[in-house]
Amino acid sequence: MSNLAALGVAFLSGFSIMVLEMVGMRLLARDFGSSFYVWTSQIGVVLVALTAGYLAGGFWADRFPGPRLPALLLVPAGLFTLWIPAFAGPVMQAIVARHPTDLEIPILWQKLDPALGAAMIFLPPCFVLATLPPFLIRLGARDLTEVGRASGGIYGAGSAGSIAGVFLSGYVLIDLLPLPLILRGTGVLIIALAALCSWPRPTPPSP
Repeated sequence: MSNLAALGVAFLSGFSIMVLEMVGMRLLARDFGSSFYVWTSQIGVVLVALTAGYLAGGFWADRFPGPRLPALLLVPAGLFTLWIPAFAGPVMQAIVARHPTDLEIPILWQKLDPALGAAMIFLPPCFVLATLPPFLIRLGARDLTEVGRASGGIYGAGSAGSIAGVFLSGYVLIDLLPLPLILRGTGVLIIALAALCSWPRPTPPSP
């Protein structure tokens, strides 16, 4: 993978995570409301996905160096995201419907139900996207003297993508497009990242 491709993957993965987080809050609000618990649940689940993804990505990057494994993980994550508009509604309705309609939902479940819904819908793709930075750092650092620069570039590009994802989804996408279309577009983008992960590194000229 070329350095430019690695930075592009980092940027677009950060962008995709934040779009899923922002759109997810609106999607969860349809069944769970827009209380502070819903926002806390979605943010917390995404942070769990990032933590688990970074740890798993670091382990896998050492055992399976190269872009093949990230590409293989991104394809099902993208397909899962494409499918979210079809299954998210029934999943959230099933979570809500298990409570008796004639009784108030206990406060504990008012807090945990949105977290459960967010985990079932958004944790898998965010987890896969979070495994990318360790792979990208390993691919980008040709020796130990470049690890700091490579990791700074990858995390910087990922953070820049996250910033773009927050503002573009919050200010533009959610206002102009239906949520299912945004989710399907994000799924296509994640699948496209699999192809970008296989972008060949330029062959150095022969001496």
